[in-house]
Amino acid sequence: MAERTEARRPVNIDKDLLAILCCPDTKQDVSLADEALIAKLNEAVRRGQLKNKASKPVTEPLDGGLIRGDRKMLYPIREDIPVMLIEEGIPLEGLL
Repeated sequence: MAERTEARRPVNIDKDLLAILCCPDTKQDVSLADEALIAKLNEAVRRGQLKNKASKPVTEPLDGGLIRGDRKMLYPIREDIPVMLIEEGIPLEGLL
């Protein structure tokens, strides 16, 4: 697998797609997470401290994320593709 560089390019999600996406668990709206949150989560990934909802470690840095309306869950974006699987969601409680 290719090593990712520290400099990330901006996430490119179609606005029409973003408008129809929702949390697969609660059906709440989602929105793009800010760069500061993604940087904080990627630091936790580097330390091996970030786990997804399935309690599995997140091992690859996030390109971006979609944050649920209640700010309790983030769905990763990898290579401009939102990963909208319940078990891949990253719980944010205690991280914000």
